[in-house]
Amino acid sequence: MNSFGMKLRYSTFGESHGKAIGCLLDGVPAGLDIDEAYIQSELDRRKPGKSEFETARKEADEVEILSGVFEGKSTGTPIAMIIYNTNQKSKDYTNIKDVFRPGHADFTYFHKYGLRDYRGGGRASARETAARVAAGAIAKLMLKELDIEVLSGISEVAGVKAESFDYEMAKKSIIYALDKTKEQEQKNVILKAKNDHDSVGGVSRVLIKGAPAGLGQPLYYKLDGVLADAMMGLNAVKAVEIGDGVLSASALGSSNNDAIRANGFESNHAGGILGGISNGEDIVMNVYFKPTPSIFKTQHTVNTSNEELDFSLKGRHDPCVAIRGTVVCEAMAALVIADMLLLNMGSTMSGVSKYYDNLTPTY
Repeated sequence: MNSFGMKLRYSTFGESHGKAIGCLLDGVPAGLDIDEAYIQSELDRRKPGKSEFETARKEADEVEILSGVFEGKSTGTPIAMIIYNTNQKSKDYTNIKDVFRPGHADFTYFHKYGLRDYRGGGRASARETAARVAAGAIAKLMLKELDIEVLSGISEVAGVKAESFDYEMAKKSIIYALDKTKEQEQKNVILKAKNDHDSVGGVSRVLIKGAPAGLGQPLYYKLDGVLADAMMGLNAVKAVEIGDGVLSASALGSSNNDAIRANGFESNHAGGILGGISNGEDIVMNVYFKPTPSIFKTQHTVNTSNEELDFSLKGRHDPCVAIRGTVVCEAMAALVIADMLLLNMGSTMSGVSKYYDNLTPTY
């Protein structure tokens, strides 16, 4: 499937080495101010080639809106956006035409479809996530109207963990580090892996501020379930935690419960979600990225004829995919929250009545 969401639904298209990638976003309410400069700035945060901590592939990632916007406002019809690929080097992949790269989707795509686009992974490439960031930028514009903010940063790289979480600091850091005291050490482990022709994993910490209580559709469209689904659908993500996550399994109920007082919750171990529904507290997630599978060490594998061989990869790749991945986590979180907001509008009869009572018929 290439679509996500219910009321706010987006689909993406394109491959890493195809002519373009893009998305179609359906369900955006009419009248939203569409700030194209802001959408581009979000893509600029994710685009490759900005520093030595990322792939050397340089793409402008310039987005073009094809439909759904008139005179700077959404029209209520589908918004189509396209991003042209301008810096492919498909020849770098000719040596893997019939070879399965360890850690990649080559093996599974081939066995599912009987063929694969070997140029940079085709549809399985993280290049596709640029389209998600474009869609997420529009979702962020919707959330801004309701004073809801989605933030993120890197809390861990190769076991080097942040001890504090400064989201303003992350905006200024070239690797989106949340802890200034750990930033240099995190940079060092990335560069060491890069110089060793290897890669490292990392953790993105996502914070959603200002989301109202009541978002989420039990039992089969829970907010935490959909957020986890959105994050697990990203390239290289292997785990997602909400709130205290795995630490909850070793806690006592008396310490894990978030006691409630007249002015709100005393703690936030639940990460802002109870029973699959937001409780009005900050929504907190940790998203775990594995090491980038594209490394330049000689590795064992097989080819499409199941013959064993050793091979060495060529191309341009991120030494830590989590760095640019954290921007995509923000985009996906924004899309989920915007979708849940639209779904929640019809959760009570009073809400439906309030909307229609305010309508004035025109003839």
